[in-house]
Amino acid sequence: MTIGDAVFAWLGAGALLAAVLPRVVAGRPLSLPLVFLGGGIGVYLLPLPLPVIDPVDDRLMAEHITEICVIIALMGAGLALNRPVGWRRWAATWRLLGVTMPLTVVFTALTAWWLLDWPPAAALLLAAVLAPTDPVLASEVRVGEPSEDEHDEDDVRFSLTSEAGLNDGLAFPLTYAAVALVAAAGGGWSADWVGGWALKDLVLKSGIGLLSGWLIGRLLGWLFFQTRSKALRLSEHREGFVALAATFLAYGVTELLHGYGFLAVFVTACSIRAEERAHGFHNVLHDFVEQVERLFTAVLLFLVGGFIALGGLDSLTWQGMVAGLLLLFVIRPLSGWAGLLGSRMRSSERWVTAVYGIRGIGSLYYLAYALGQHRFPVPARELWAVVTFTVLASIVLHGVTAGPVVKRLDRLRETTPPSI
Repeated sequence: MTIGDAVFAWLGAGALLAAVLPRVVAGRPLSLPLVFLGGGIGVYLLPLPLPVIDPVDDRLMAEHITEICVIIALMGAGLALNRPVGWRRWAATWRLLGVTMPLTVVFTALTAWWLLDWPPAAALLLAAVLAPTDPVLASEVRVGEPSEDEHDEDDVRFSLTSEAGLNDGLAFPLTYAAVALVAAAGGGWSADWVGGWALKDLVLKSGIGLLSGWLIGRLLGWLFFQTRSKALRLSEHREGFVALAATFLAYGVTELLHGYGFLAVFVTACSIRAEERAHGFHNVLHDFVEQVERLFTAVLLFLVGGFIALGGLDSLTWQGMVAGLLLLFVIRPLSGWAGLLGSRMRSSERWVTAVYGIRGIGSLYYLAYALGQHRFPVPARELWAVVTFTVLASIVLHGVTAGPVVKRLDRLRETTPPSI
């Protein structure tokens, strides 16, 4: 038996399990991501002919696999949201992006600088790559299938899903800031890079991502629902793979225009929903994307488990472990609570939203990407160890507790009136 044969066998088994396990683990304090992560660890501890998983040596491969997984998840998140975009309707989302995310980045960077004794550029990089959240890894805290009722989503699930859809793109300027800072440090300390970074990486690329995503979404929405040609009105044919076409088109075109493709994919999905909210074609698109997303996530988490089993955490120090746990148990919850102060959420809803800022695939992508842009003054394996440990801890913590916590929150919501 060759390594290739084993890979095909495990891919087949993984795809089958991705279809079966959601029903098996439903209602239990056990998440699908945790099962695949643990499966990867267990399988790679066995004496089997499996390929070596090393994102440090195979950085480009790790970057592209995680990249595909993230953009598919962003399309799924955007298609699932029922509320039209608006200042009041998305008030909690703007708070999480405008207050919680910056606070989380600042305090994570300070923790890395103080506790790990990392240089400022490396500390900022760690904060940037751990900034994105990912409710895909705990399905209980994300919205369900699309519906025509914009009030069908509770504030907690909506806020966490919409936050993840947008902060995956907004983490890019922070990553570029870390790259610019380490480049400036290598040539003598200077703040000359700040102006160029703010104009190009923060404003221009974000603007291109938003505008490109909106235009492509409007165009595809018209093609799906409004065109007079029945042959071109794709909603009449109910082919779910069109969602992948929309995903890759929005991402590729925006990246060619030097904008943020992650941002564009999510905005494209929201624009398609806005074109015709009540059409059943949205469910067809969402269901197809969700299946592909589940498969990619299962494979990727299996590989992450393999990386851990092969010694991916060998470079982890106790300081790195504490830094990851501080992010999950202290920094994100308190930053989330601060961001949501004054919102219309109940106190219990604020705490759940604040705590369940799950770290996942986006963090792995940003780390792989940043390490391909410049050499940082911290060993790559140590960076990977800290980020991987944080993702692992988040999957365990949030995956096990999300189900019971959200069920209790739903019961409280049914029995107590809302308080402002």
